[in-house]
Amino acid sequence: QVQLVESGGGLVQPGGSLRLSCAASGIIFRIYTMGWYRQAPGKQRELVATITSADNTNYADAVKGRFTISRNNAKNTVYLQMNSLKPEDTAVYYCNAEGRLGVGLPRRQYWGQGTQVTVSS
Repeated sequence: QVQLVESGGGLVQPGGSLRLSCAASGIIFRIYTMGWYRQAPGKQRELVATITSADNTNYADAVKGRFTISRNNAKNTVYLQMNSLKPEDTAVYYCNAEGRLGVGLPRRQYWGQGTQVTVSS
């Protein structure tokens, strides 16, 4: 099994910054793409950013230029640096990882428990 543990959420004023972290642990053969998704009240979960094991990144249009995703492959950890935060960024942020538990086993998606980010004055 793979466990994803997020940290770094909280309350911040508009224009402020936060850094989210997510560490994968457990029986892991390999982690491929990692990413962040978010879900605001009454809305569907949406992609924020993803990063491959080769450090290729993809961002939602709403966060381009403000958020930066990065990862440490040796630690199976992914980060999300969020700058110039807006009230509309308020949501529960979920870490996601695509991984394989062993050679020949299928890739599976794993999710963290979520961390609340609230942007408000």
